[in-house]
Amino acid sequence: QLVENGGGSVQAGDSLKLSCAASTLTFSSYAMGWLRQAPGKEREFVAAISRNGQYTNYADSVKGRFTISRDDAKNTVYLQMNSLKPEDTAVYYCAADPEGVFVYEYWGQGTQVTVSS
Repeated sequence: QLVENGGGSVQAGDSLKLSCAASTLTFSSYAMGWLRQAPGKEREFVAAISRNGQYTNYADSVKGRFTISRDDAKNTVYLQMNSLKPEDTAVYYCAADPEGVFVYEYWGQGTQVTVSS
């Protein structure tokens, strides 16, 4: 089970930090990702982190603004979002990737992020 927290409504330029706590799975065995879905749009990749945290990947739209990290001792993955823009408004989901190939097997319920201009 994956449970996201940290969403909310903010102004453009503000920051938010999302967290996703995992239970009932061996967290350190999974690469983790954050994806988002805006109203009327397809779900899209945001960021991913490898099992050991050594490698990260970001969508071009968030590079330099968002940072993904993980704390295996806490079974938690984070998404630090800075310089938020209205186009970042979406439901953000964390997901677990057992093979590290950006195919996600387990999903959280999502957390809403709303950025107003």
